[in-house]
Amino acid sequence: MDSNLLQLSHPLSLKSTILNAIRRSSSISSISIRRNSQFQRHFKLDSSTNGGRETQRDHAFDEAAFEAERSRLDAQAVESMAEASIRDTEGASDDDPKAWKWVIRKRVWDVMESQNIAANPRPVHHRIPNFLGAMEAANRLCDLEVFRDSQCVKVNPDSPQKGVRLLTLMGGKKLLTPQPRLRTGFFSIVESGMLTPATINEACTSVGVAKYGKPIGLDEKIKVDLIVIGSVAVDPTTGARLGKGEGFAELEYGMLRYMGAIDDSTPVVTSVHDCQLVDDIPVKKLLVHDVPVDIICTPTQVILTHTRIPKPQGIYWEMLSPEKLSQVRILRELKRRVERKTGKLLPCGPSEKLPPTAQRSSKPGKRASSKK
Repeated sequence: MDSNLLQLSHPLSLKSTILNAIRRSSSISSISIRRNSQFQRHFKLDSSTNGGRETQRDHAFDEAAFEAERSRLDAQAVESMAEASIRDTEGASDDDPKAWKWVIRKRVWDVMESQNIAANPRPVHHRIPNFLGAMEAANRLCDLEVFRDSQCVKVNPDSPQKGVRLLTLMGGKKLLTPQPRLRTGFFSIVESGMLTPATINEACTSVGVAKYGKPIGLDEKIKVDLIVIGSVAVDPTTGARLGKGEGFAELEYGMLRYMGAIDDSTPVVTSVHDCQLVDDIPVKKLLVHDVPVDIICTPTQVILTHTRIPKPQGIYWEMLSPEKLSQVRILRELKRRVERKTGKLLPCGPSEKLPPTAQRSSKPGKRASSKK
């Protein structure tokens, strides 16, 4: 067996038991978490207060309106990605920086649906796909030393990583999570002191983050110890990763670099199904902003990629389309800040309505970068 594959066969831990119970219960309060001091110390058991901390629940929070708007934007984004996949692949050459990614994504999505590996929301096409065994993958991830030693963990807001968000909070860690697609805000911090055993499960959802999280801005002084990122496909031998095609994981990573919250040494971990492991992501065709992963967790194994792919150093404005900039308010704010500080206008990337050109490096192992 490859030494990079760490087969974990230990008995299910208490965390696994709790996660399994969550799947059978809509309320965390029915789980035996109250009786376990390892987790109980992180929560206020008096549901009338949250450790003296005011939360969005204290205000008039319209949960139905929030969820309706989130669902609308989600459906809109899925439709937009479907259109982009057609636009980027029809008549595209092998050198197109986007077309080959859609081929791999579609293959993975199709397999997950046809083999009934996919979990809700379905269909998983044009999403970070949820999958059967996501809780088991989350449990393996949270057994990692880099997770146990972390105080603040950034986790993507997608369905397959809900278990990671839950275990982050159950472990008394700070959970940093973005608002979906960054369209309704920026990042929010959720802490276990804000929660009760009855609200922790809800706090792992987009609505819960809006209700219980503390929104932060670009000036927040924060150190992120671990990044958990969603994937559609990932290569275990190189750490090369593909997301769903919107590029928000890359933008989030770039903004955290700008804030000084992370650096090259910050581990990047993804949790996926074993069928999402691929061997045909061409490293030389990756773009400079693509984020590689250091560790992969599946329901059956942990893989150390020992990736040699350079991590992005920030936002690559010359690759950022006008459409993306117009969608994300926090990006426009960051752009204005940088331009005021430098006294120079930042470049803008090509429109998403047309396939961008790409410049290939002549040196082996180097990633492509867009022409300015």
